[in-house]
Amino acid sequence: MEPFRTAAGCVIRLTVLMLMFRLVPGAAAEEVVDIGSRLELFVDDEIVLERDSGISRCVVQPEPREVVFTMDRPWEGNTSGCFAVFQSGSVYRMIYRGWQHDEKKKPVRPEVTCLAESTDGIHWQRPSLGLFEFNGSTQNNIVWQGPESHNFTFFVDTCPRTPPDMRYRALGGVWTGLTALVSPDAVHWRRLQAEPVITNGTFDSQNLAFWDSHRQEYRAYWRYFDENEIRSIRTAVSRDFIHWSQEADLRYPPGTPAEHLYTNAIQPYMRAPHLLIGFPARYDPETSQVEPVLMTSRDGVLFQRSAEAVIPPTAPEDRSHNRSNYMAWGMLQLPDRPHEISVYATENYYERTPGRLRRFVYRVDGFAALRCGADSGSVRTKWLKHTGHELLLNYVVRAGGSLQVEILDSQDRVIGRSRPLTGSAVDRPVSWDIDPHLRPGTVSLKFTLKNADLYSLRFQ
Repeated sequence: MEPFRTAAGCVIRLTVLMLMFRLVPGAAAEEVVDIGSRLELFVDDEIVLERDSGISRCVVQPEPREVVFTMDRPWEGNTSGCFAVFQSGSVYRMIYRGWQHDEKKKPVRPEVTCLAESTDGIHWQRPSLGLFEFNGSTQNNIVWQGPESHNFTFFVDTCPRTPPDMRYRALGGVWTGLTALVSPDAVHWRRLQAEPVITNGTFDSQNLAFWDSHRQEYRAYWRYFDENEIRSIRTAVSRDFIHWSQEADLRYPPGTPAEHLYTNAIQPYMRAPHLLIGFPARYDPETSQVEPVLMTSRDGVLFQRSAEAVIPPTAPEDRSHNRSNYMAWGMLQLPDRPHEISVYATENYYERTPGRLRRFVYRVDGFAALRCGADSGSVRTKWLKHTGHELLLNYVVRAGGSLQVEILDSQDRVIGRSRPLTGSAVDRPVSWDIDPHLRPGTVSLKFTLKNADLYSLRFQ
């Protein structure tokens, strides 16, 4: 900014500075983040002002659990995929592609779209729907046949304007573009219109859309090839699910390597819908190996992307095969498991035996953590404008470790200090040695950790 030489110019310059920074009275010119009572995860530096060398951000790998689904029906097979899971009331639903290839990787029959249901997210049943014929029988769980079946991906539409007969929506298609489909029950589907609604891309991938309740719009993500022929991701928004605008290529911070991304699995995080979380499959064109990585965004276009795979090919089992390691779209909190988030990933693709879907488990909010080892470290937040009277934390303190939080006022004075925190907790209210008598206002937090992980915070 060029210096101003007149008194009026000085006023203008001061006004510009005040617009750039919402000032905290008596403190340095630092940005205030208005978090209200929403949950904030430490997956990025949105609320972090500074952290010393003892604190690192660790991307967490979910724990592998049981195989929940084997695609062994005659209309399914070894190239079944494009799984999407969602909870609807007390029922979990899964829509996926049924498909089979021979030993030369040639398709042996057309693709079909199938539905499975579960009451616990672990044991899945195929309802006999009687809608489409396969090998002379309608005793199957097929809900759609057509070009959209290649990558048919559905979601429950929670937009308050949505009519009941469109409660479920989907995108699907391959060569000419993505077609919009709707259903009242996830079983009986129809095209919203004959023409594709998105055409600018390369759609041989799991493309998807969802209602973004935080931004009050539909958002879609799909595959395309950039100017360097790198498999990449595009996005657009819509008010009516037909007309899409504001197309944009996803952006990443400087230094993020250019990598082929074959899918995206982007979704609003259920506990913090202002935060978008994706699990794009990093693709190696020389080996056709895929592995999901973590990426997160606050605006739907700029994403932070991890270097580490969240489910590596070495995870059990049969993942080090051609395209054998895709993350399903969707996350579930299963009954009686309030501190877990279940995600699902495919294995055993293109093999002689049927493909499978395995469940993996994250700790709630546990996609990434601020981690400290045996040497203590500290991290301080930006100024946080909040509406709560209580501070809740999600953390793990390992043996011999500790975690303590201090609350600072606008003069950088310590007005609150917690008792030392130990063990493991999700959404635990902080108890105080020095009680800050929290009320809605603006504060900064300083955490001191040793042998501990910090996942999220919220003012309640």
